[in-house]
Amino acid sequence: MAEFTAKDVMKLREQTGAGMMDCKRALTDADGDFEKAGELLRERGIAKAVKRASKIAAEGIVYAYSENGVGVLVEVNCESDFVAKGEKFHSVVETVAKQIAKICPATVEELLSSSLGSETVETYVQEQTGVIGEKISVRRFTVYKTQGFVETYIHMGGTMGVMLDFSCPETAETKELAHDIALHTAFAKPAYKTAAEVSPETLEKEKEIMMQEVLNEGKAPAIAERIVLGKIKKFYEENCLMDQKFVKDDKVTISQLIASAAKATGLKIELSNFVFYVMGEGLEKKSEDLSEEVAKQVEAMKK
Repeated sequence: MAEFTAKDVMKLREQTGAGMMDCKRALTDADGDFEKAGELLRERGIAKAVKRASKIAAEGIVYAYSENGVGVLVEVNCESDFVAKGEKFHSVVETVAKQIAKICPATVEELLSSSLGSETVETYVQEQTGVIGEKISVRRFTVYKTQGFVETYIHMGGTMGVMLDFSCPETAETKELAHDIALHTAFAKPAYKTAAEVSPETLEKEKEIMMQEVLNEGKAPAIAERIVLGKIKKFYEENCLMDQKFVKDDKVTISQLIASAAKATGLKIELSNFVFYVMGEGLEKKSEDLSEEVAKQVEAMKK
């Protein structure tokens, strides 16, 4: 086997943009042949993946997975809606979700650096970027280790996802309740579970906005104070899941719905946690004039 030096690894990295370990592995597999190593990186999709790193991955899906008392909600992004709907991309997302459920990482960085067979999750994602032809990015995830059961709901193939953690036995009755609340969450989009979760800073800011709004309507300060108290109650009802009116029956709140189910079943039913993702929320979507895109490609070919 031909030998190679650290300088060879650095040179290959500079020319291909691939990671140090990927370049070292390619040189080893190519018996030190520099050109062959570069070809291996391209074949493995790693060089191509790095070249696409500047692309904006603002499409994708929200995906849910659960096993052995662990629930996962994850958002993985790509560049186009076409790829997001494809089986290959869905397979990548499923693999990532299963890895999250297996190791329960705390951060995306910890997930990407974890071992997936003989490679890391990051290398796997890079390779799949090369296979699929678009940048793939694991954006965020939530993991629940439940003492009861998790309920998930994915809307329209992954445009939105909800996950609920119930600390009670999974029965036909509690499963139906959980499904109803998951649908409600997707519709009502609460920001908090209870009023206690609203930070003092957020509440104070809301009060300031409400007070100014009422004063602008010409109300006297004393009257404005009472109106603001009513508005704060309305704020909780609109933004806190347990205080929201159930979408299927606006005569009861979610808290009352759970209490009613607990009384009917004789079970202690508690919603421990909830999370929902809207795919691409907050991400910038790339928008370019077609002529500009063509011009960029032509310029790239000249280099």
